[in-house]
Amino acid sequence: MMDTSAEKTPVRLAIVGLGKIARDQHLPAIAATPGFTVAAVASRNAALDGVPHFPTIEALLEGAPDVEAVALCTPPQVRRAQAAAALAAGKHVLLEKPPGATVGELAPLAAAATASGRTLFATWHSRFAAAVEPARAFLAEHAVRSVTITWKEDVRVWHPGQGWIWEPGGLGVFDPGINALSILTRILPRPVFLTAAELSFPANRQAPIAADLNFTDEAGTPIRAEFDFRQTGPQSWDIRVVTDDGVLTLSHGGARLDHDGRSLVDGTDAEYTGIYRHFAGLIARGASDVDALPLSLVADAFLLGRRRSVEPFED
Repeated sequence: MMDTSAEKTPVRLAIVGLGKIARDQHLPAIAATPGFTVAAVASRNAALDGVPHFPTIEALLEGAPDVEAVALCTPPQVRRAQAAAALAAGKHVLLEKPPGATVGELAPLAAAATASGRTLFATWHSRFAAAVEPARAFLAEHAVRSVTITWKEDVRVWHPGQGWIWEPGGLGVFDPGINALSILTRILPRPVFLTAAELSFPANRQAPIAADLNFTDEAGTPIRAEFDFRQTGPQSWDIRVVTDDGVLTLSHGGARLDHDGRSLVDGTDAEYTGIYRHFAGLIARGASDVDALPLSLVADAFLLGRRRSVEPFED
């Protein structure tokens, strides 16, 4: 999965949507990746010094024809149309997670990428955390008895003023929770499926602020997840796996790995540099990487979930 190859000549990349995630993660990762250079920005409300700026992706595609790839960092509700336009214009496309607002929109985009000979990469940045591949290797050799996921953070810290996250398609607490599901579906040796869910919706919002989820696999393994946007103080991004050889714990969003309290991995935050190395490798090989499974599990939670109304949320 972790392809580190890159083209000798840097790919001219445009960032579409210069918000918090683009500034905090994408720009530093691109600067650290030899395979790319930022050639343009499309954003309604932000610009980057010394880089050509356009108000929309349509204006960018018309005004910067030498751009070879785009990284879509916009809210998921608008990404499908933007990705389709970029692929039609012959650009490689990177989709920030979640890759879209619905599962159904991904297959046509993947088909368009294939037809145009371009790369489409639906990123799951947490899969590139330092402990994920070591955990996958460990679990490939040991029976899994149970899994407990605790993914709780403060929405006011991580998504300040981002009203889109509370709208239909914004996913609410599943915006971070899907990171846990992307790790889960990467490290477990068998496919998982949802069996029950309870979703807590603020009375004044259209997306959940918390979720309690039960999954299993073909072997009947109990898998429980708790997502919550109301966590204050220390944040919790942990996956605890009970195996036939002790307890494996991924913490800090997948950066750290412990086995029965003994540290196996204590990594640094390099998820987005991993993403861009992989994107460069995909482009070099003429390949795409579009895994819809984490988003499908979220969609299943909305299908099966019991809805519970909780107190209103004010940002």
